[in-house]
Amino acid sequence: MPPHTSLPDAPHGPRTTPPPAPPGDRRRVAPLEGLRGLAILGVLLFHTGHFGGGFLGVDLFFVLSGFLITGLLLDETRARGGRLDLVAFWGRRARRLLPALAVTIAGTLLLCWASGPPALLRFALDDAPWVAANLANWHFVAERVGYWDAADTRGFAHLWSIAVEEQFYLLWPLVLALVARGPRAHRRVAAVAAAGAALSLVLMIVLADPADTTRVYEGTDTRAFSLLLGALMATAPVSRLLARAGRPACAWTGLALACGIGTYWAAVGGQDSPMLFRGGLFLHALACAVLIACAAHAPNAPFGRVLAVRPLRWLGQISYSLYLWHWPLTLLLSEERLGIAGWSRTAVVVAASVAAAWLSKVLVEDPIRFRARWARGRTGALVLLAAFAALAVLWALIPRPQTGAGTVDLTRL
Repeated sequence: MPPHTSLPDAPHGPRTTPPPAPPGDRRRVAPLEGLRGLAILGVLLFHTGHFGGGFLGVDLFFVLSGFLITGLLLDETRARGGRLDLVAFWGRRARRLLPALAVTIAGTLLLCWASGPPALLRFALDDAPWVAANLANWHFVAERVGYWDAADTRGFAHLWSIAVEEQFYLLWPLVLALVARGPRAHRRVAAVAAAGAALSLVLMIVLADPADTTRVYEGTDTRAFSLLLGALMATAPVSRLLARAGRPACAWTGLALACGIGTYWAAVGGQDSPMLFRGGLFLHALACAVLIACAAHAPNAPFGRVLAVRPLRWLGQISYSLYLWHWPLTLLLSEERLGIAGWSRTAVVVAASVAAAWLSKVLVEDPIRFRARWARGRTGALVLLAAFAALAVLWALIPRPQTGAGTVDLTRL
């Protein structure tokens, strides 16, 4: 991401006061990396059965993504006089996300084929094309695959959230290309983000079905408020408000919000938690958004220094690949297969997941993002297409397991 600049929103229009830009590169604000680490830690503990509220780490990821991506795009419009290079942006997102995703899909299919129960392989083959197309969430909604009660047979069940983020990365830059131009561009972006978040909340409340929450939990429209609230925090009106409040106020607000969010994570037990889909998720996302804004504005505050401890930051740096790999490995390294349970099994799952994530980062993600010249431009696009074509060939070659009574029993593994 380019550094923040001091160019005004409207270089050729009437004289305006440039919106304040937070110092430094928001991606490298240490407390934000620590928040990523907390988010993935919560998800890991939730999926291994130790922390009922850990699923809220996904919402924290959403808010962080909205904040960081919108900050990047607004920086670019500032530097380029109100213009966005959408193709370049989508190319950077593709290099960042798709290679690791393709490796995870291929690895999961091969592992399920080699050592997984037939039901796990069958569902992985069913779901893989939708995961590759970044439409997994709508596939699960259409199939009425309840996240809370059927995920233990779907190796790609967790990737609904990656699909939501990818769809946001596709659509939100188009909106910004239209509204982030000329005088008061940041105000318009803030207004659109706030209005979109409110509409998303209304859709969640209207569409909520206590019998099956899959539609509102995994729908892009009903989860967009988390991303859009993060986007709102990246705009100049919020930066000005925080600047007027001062760093001490941000420090105390951030500390209070961190404690409140931690308490909520500890209290929430899943989809049956009161008001979760009637405003609870929205309020949680709003609290996360304000916490992120405070952490970016006052990174050296006491709560920021706690979030910036090295282990959390390191987890945050591998959080994407760790999120990709942890769930298939959680299913494959079952209690029955390992012969151990509880925290002993969790230690094995976490160690295997961290190892896979680190290898993905070192061997796939970082080389393609930072060192491979062939990964850019037309050559990069052709290589990416070839990789997904090879993935399609692998998918077609893996034999489907036979279904039957034995397979039904195995879905309980």
